Amino acid sequence: MGCRRDWLVVCIILNAWLWQLVHGSERYYARDLLDSFVYDYALKKLHRPRTGKLYNVVLPANFSGMEVSVVRLRARRLWKNGSNYNSSFAIPPWVLPWPFTKRVDLVYQNLGNLSSSYYNVPNYTFVAPVIGFLTYDPNRSSASYGLIELKVVSDDPIIVRFPNISTHEDGNVTMKCVRFDINGTLEFSNMTVKSSCIVRRQGHFSVVVPYQPNQAIRKNYWVMGIAAGVVGLVFLVVIGILAYRWIKGKRIKKMERSSERSEGLDTIWVGRSRMPFASGIRTQPAIENSYLP
Repeated sequence: MGCRRDWLVVCIILNAWLWQLVHGSERYYARDLLDSFVYDYALKKLHRPRTGKLYNVVLPANFSGMEVSVVRLRARRLWKNGSNYNSSFAIPPWVLPWPFTKRVDLVYQNLGNLSSSYYNVPNYTFVAPVIGFLTYDPNRSSASYGLIELKVVSDDPIIVRFPNISTHEDGNVTMKCVRFDINGTLEFSNMTVKSSCIVRRQGHFSVVVPYQPNQAIRKNYWVMGIAAGVVGLVFLVVIGILAYRWIKGKRIKKMERSSERSEGLDTIWVGRSRMPFASGIRTQPAIENSYLP
């Protein structure tokens, strides 16, 4: 039964993914299903995880490229020490789960090459993968209802680190931190710390830049235009030469037909042209005086 349920959840995720390709506004629905599936799948794989130990979860092949890890913590330890189990997230002390529970499960995600399949930012381009963390109450029976919040009581924020930010061609473009809320809303903020974003709530995060057409393609447009112009010029020259030869041939044929209608002259071939030749009717020379001195 458990195996069947796993495949059923996978089918639901895939169907939701196909649906969001057609209806972009419903994409956050696929995200919720993905989050629930990841946590439910992790609990089944880990059975009884030890408190304070980070576990890496290997997902099915359908989600290759996505990284997931889970750590179970006591609320009092989270309040006292925070959490630095994942190198991408630094959760400060003085943080409490809400609603309160004695233990929490922190689920870290890195969507990798699946980022654009589940998340998008209109008029912006990702320069880093979508990463995130969510907090669950392990005492809840359902993963969907087990999702809870973290309350940051201190002034210290949560730091989200992005070690693999793609270098953008235009160095003058300002990178923006973006947070994807569970309800599908977007929150933008400036990247005040190099390769890091400062936040105060859980969720999914990434770094984006304003969308711009590929600079290399735009630079190649003029090269393609020049090449097309040269080809067009050569074509016109060839057409002009052929037209000139055709007109010249028509004129020569017209002259030949006209000469044939006027006098019966012999003809000879000069190269590829037939020319009139009047050898038989040429006036012969005559002596003016009939006697010789």
